[in-house]
Amino acid sequence: MVDQLELQSGFARRWLLDAPLLTCGEDIMASYSVLQRFAEFVNRVEPLFINTLNHKLCDLKDIRTTIKNLHNGAVLDDIELFEVKHLAILASDVAHLLAQHGMDGVVEIPSLDEVINILDPDGMRIATFYIYDSYCAPLKELRNQMRQHPEQQDDLLLQASELEEGVRQDLSRRLHPFATAIEQAQEALARIDVNTAKAQQMKHMGLCFPTLSSDGTTRYQAMFHPQVKEALAARGREFQPVDIAIGEHPTLITGANMGGKTVVLKTLTLCQLLFQFGFGIPAAAAQIAVKDEIHFCIGDEQSVEKGLSSFAAEMKNIDAVIKASRENKKLLALIDEPARTTNPTEGAALVTALLQVLAGKDMSLVMTTHYDIEPGDTRCLRVKGFENGTMDYQLVEVQDGEVPHEALNIAQSLGIDSEWIDTARNLLETCP
Repeated sequence: MVDQLELQSGFARRWLLDAPLLTCGEDIMASYSVLQRFAEFVNRVEPLFINTLNHKLCDLKDIRTTIKNLHNGAVLDDIELFEVKHLAILASDVAHLLAQHGMDGVVEIPSLDEVINILDPDGMRIATFYIYDSYCAPLKELRNQMRQHPEQQDDLLLQASELEEGVRQDLSRRLHPFATAIEQAQEALARIDVNTAKAQQMKHMGLCFPTLSSDGTTRYQAMFHPQVKEALAARGREFQPVDIAIGEHPTLITGANMGGKTVVLKTLTLCQLLFQFGFGIPAAAAQIAVKDEIHFCIGDEQSVEKGLSSFAAEMKNIDAVIKASRENKKLLALIDEPARTTNPTEGAALVTALLQVLAGKDMSLVMTTHYDIEPGDTRCLRVKGFENGTMDYQLVEVQDGEVPHEALNIAQSLGIDSEWIDTARNLLETCP
């Protein structure tokens, strides 16, 4: 989802990737309040205006090292002074553009007019830097002498260099009190870039604004996975959205292969992360509970470097979930077919035991499995499955954790060798 954002500056991307996971509901909803304003802005203004704004934001550079030097009282060189002047003019221009459409103050951009005045004494508002004659009368006179007496260049150049360094020292001293405001302006421009891109992404992908769950239960209506939906659309097919609610009781999802169970887990994980980073949510509607940690255990996690088999790596990841569940944190844990690589008898025992161990913890657990197990105090959902020659990916609530036996029907629908499928059917029919 980050890669799909049409960010204009590399600094905005770094700022976004460095942002922490929000774990306070008020902070999350405050971020959505800002995004809501940008979404309205993107929907009501002409595309040409958005292009103008984006063109401006392309000029946002990462000058954190320069700002740090200014904070520390260092004397800035010409390149650093240019960077400060360029940012100050850019911040002023962007603030003016947003104010034209009532967006002033949505993201507070500190006024850097005084910084511009310091670095642009002639009022030209050109984003370049030069030690102007107007900074220093003796320097102006010296430069006139250099033009009139080229034969004295060497001696006069040394004197001019000393005066220019004095100007840099004076400018750095005068700019030092504005270091924090300059830093805040750079971050504000990054936030504007990110929120504009998020709003455009919501419009393009059909994402929704979530609400904050008040009862600890997360609910999605018509949830979809953006990447899978896009891939299916490219092949002329439609993604079937899913409705699901997950609370504090463990939820077990069963279903045949190709039933979309893993996609559901991936989408639940994605949605939770998007929510706690303030993105639009891929669903028609969403009510989401805040979590302190998100654990996602899926697939073959064999590690050659660590000397771990698939089973060992999986067990360690699930063990981390168990340990975290005992630390008084609100967790979301999504585990895809645990113990799939061991024998069915022990695998089913491990899955059943995991549900019992995690039951009653202050966490939301969603697990998929191929094993028939006794669910106990576990909510069971099943993918509707293969019906009338097509797969129905809707989730329905069932009373037990029995896995539907649809592998042969699905294999047949894929055009797999008929002799193989028929032989398997005969073996099943003769099994006691």
